[in-house]
Amino acid sequence: MSDSSVKTLSRIKIAMLIDGDNAQAGLLSQMLVEAGRHGQVTVRRIYGDWTTSNMSSWKDTLNFHAFQPIQQFRYTIGKNATDSAMIIDAMDILHSNVVDGFCLVSSDSDYTRLATRIRETGIFVMGIGEKKTPKPFVNACDVFVYTENLTSAKKQPNNNKVSKTKEKKKEEPDPTPLLIQAFEMAVQQDGWAALSNMGNALYQLDPAFDPRSYGHKQLSKMISKYKEKFEVRLQDIDGSTIFHVKLKE
Repeated sequence: MSDSSVKTLSRIKIAMLIDGDNAQAGLLSQMLVEAGRHGQVTVRRIYGDWTTSNMSSWKDTLNFHAFQPIQQFRYTIGKNATDSAMIIDAMDILHSNVVDGFCLVSSDSDYTRLATRIRETGIFVMGIGEKKTPKPFVNACDVFVYTENLTSAKKQPNNNKVSKTKEKKKEEPDPTPLLIQAFEMAVQQDGWAALSNMGNALYQLDPAFDPRSYGHKQLSKMISKYKEKFEVRLQDIDGSTIFHVKLKE
């Protein structure tokens, strides 16, 4: 096997750093899956004051998923020292060149500059946090995943009526302007755009874009719903199916 073949098989390495004061222990498995979509999570650390009771919910799950707990005492009441410790560690990891990307788990705006600094070096950075996360932090990341989408994926109610009601609420925002913008960024001279290129464009326009926010598991299924706006075409190339999109006149 050639060296180039080996490189294509290897996955990028990601450091996953979690602000334990600002994240949910019950979603650790789902957060790992999200980070795993982009690479192999090799550095796994959770920061917090482990002498406090509010960190106890992490203890079982961090051992199961082989996360390293990083102790950070609160020297002043009401002040969060976790963010400074996590930022310092992130910069040390960045300059050690042991990873190709970062996953920052927090809803705290204090990590905005850190995410920006990582992106400035040309390294991939994703964020995971609640929908209350300030937009500057969200936009500083290449990709941002809302934990509410992970929670809804975890809970699948048996009541179809309830499920449809939730889905309807998710679809209240109109994503078509964003989809059209992404299409215009990805369209080729023949008037068609590859769905993968549209997906990349969507993340550039809005790092928090997620089909699950609109009740769809995949972008292709979401696009297919808007038949009045988009025409779709499937192309088989070397055994792989390529999804193409065209904006209707």
